[in-house]
Amino acid sequence: MARPLARFPSAALSLAGPLLAGALLAAALPAEPARAAQPAPLLCLRGVNISGAEFGTVPGRYGFDYLYPSAETIGRFAALGLTAMRLPIRWERLQPALRQPLDPDELARLEAAVAAATQAGLRTVIDLHNYAYHGKARVDSEMVTAEAFADLWRRLAQHFRGDASVAFGLMNEPHDIPAARWLVAANAAIAAIRETGARQLVLVSGSGWSGAHSWTADLPTGNNAAIMLGVVDPARNTAYEVHQYLDADFSGTHAECSRGADALEAVERLTGWLAKTGRRAFLGEIGASARRNCPERLRAVLDHVNANPQQWVGWTAWAAGDLWAPDYPLKLDPAGANAPVVAAIQAAAQAKPTCER
Repeated sequence: MARPLARFPSAALSLAGPLLAGALLAAALPAEPARAAQPAPLLCLRGVNISGAEFGTVPGRYGFDYLYPSAETIGRFAALGLTAMRLPIRWERLQPALRQPLDPDELARLEAAVAAATQAGLRTVIDLHNYAYHGKARVDSEMVTAEAFADLWRRLAQHFRGDASVAFGLMNEPHDIPAARWLVAANAAIAAIRETGARQLVLVSGSGWSGAHSWTADLPTGNNAAIMLGVVDPARNTAYEVHQYLDADFSGTHAECSRGADALEAVERLTGWLAKTGRRAFLGEIGASARRNCPERLRAVLDHVNANPQQWVGWTAWAAGDLWAPDYPLKLDPAGANAPVVAAIQAAAQAKPTCER
């Protein structure tokens, strides 16, 4: 539920603009009638967010203001036994002009990062990290219509439909768009993806920051649990993406983890709702500092998700990346200050039931 800019420490603010994820196992197939779609097999995504490509003001200087993860960085986390990378990207860089072709240089960088992850044995969640905005215009506005949003995902799906290692994360943390309007845009994007023949997993956030703790609440933007039941997917291969942090306001903007027990209870409640409704979810962001008890509280949430594969397709922890300042409290580095958190993530990734790569 973190706000734009909120997770960027002061040393990295110059990198952060105002607007800072069926099956992956299935190969892309020709489009089929909805009646032919079968329930997706269980997944086991256990991984990490590798940030950098979403950093900075647009357009920014590549290698200075923003950066896609290198094969070396990806390999460091693959070596821990992780199975997935959530890769935040910026819409405005990938598609500078709405309804127009994707920028070839940016698409090449995205493709190279996905290929490096696949080579390392990781699946990739392509995460459109835009909070339901393109520039300063919100999805559902006159400028950024649901059709414009669907156009972006049609183009991305056409490019990656043959890559079974990829999942599509429609949008990171929509926050001020009414959930009913967001549902229209999400369904348009899903339809566009399926029209290309792409069958990969599609991850659909709710509005109001898509917090696990607030999924069933009556928020100013609406009740996600009620409204987002209206997600339509001919391929029957979607999961809700939710985020859950451990700090006092569940925002992920503080080093303390005073509500770790509450976070676990929130995820447990959501598991019950998922079981009741026959839906699945993905914990796209959860993070902690190395402060006392924080790694253990993080591990408890991950263990619960691991233990309920019928309801959860997996998790990716926040956040690794070469552009984070050294003092960022949630920075994941196997050799850094947050090494105990990385160790907890590694242990959760390797816990039974064992994930297949």
